[in-house]
Amino acid sequence: MHAISNLEHLPKRDLYAALQREAAALLGGERDLIANAANFAALVWQQVPVLNWCGFYLLKPDGDLLVGPFQGKPACVRIANGRGVCGTAAVTRRTQRVQDVNDFPGHIACDAASRSEIVVPLQRGDGTLLGVWDVDSPVPARFDAEDEAGMEALCRVFMASID
Repeated sequence: MHAISNLEHLPKRDLYAALQREAAALLGGERDLIANAANFAALVWQQVPVLNWCGFYLLKPDGDLLVGPFQGKPACVRIANGRGVCGTAAVTRRTQRVQDVNDFPGHIACDAASRSEIVVPLQRGDGTLLGVWDVDSPVPARFDAEDEAGMEALCRVFMASID
């Protein structure tokens, strides 16, 4: 059993550094995608404040993204290639940080309470796309450059655990 530290008192930069250590310890020794994705989503949900959803969309052979392990309300099951924030991150292979999802053309509203979103593409060591890591908040402009760098660093820890 892995004990999760209470990190809520830390400044954002320190929070993400501590989360990287927590994620490495939590995922260490296991290589299974689903097990590590489930624990990773639970860790972020537990430790990052003001979220209403976080989880994975995994790339399927038909090019669609299919919901994977997550925390929050029930989610959209399938996202077509290139649609919404997740589909855009998958196609461009670039992190998408959206301050107000209502201003994002083609945004898919799985939860009407979501107002801001950050989506990190997950690339394997060989450059192929596994899927995306998606994080939503009910607060507009919740995510800044520090969150973007922190989420990208966390995703590198996750990918190292399964690659």
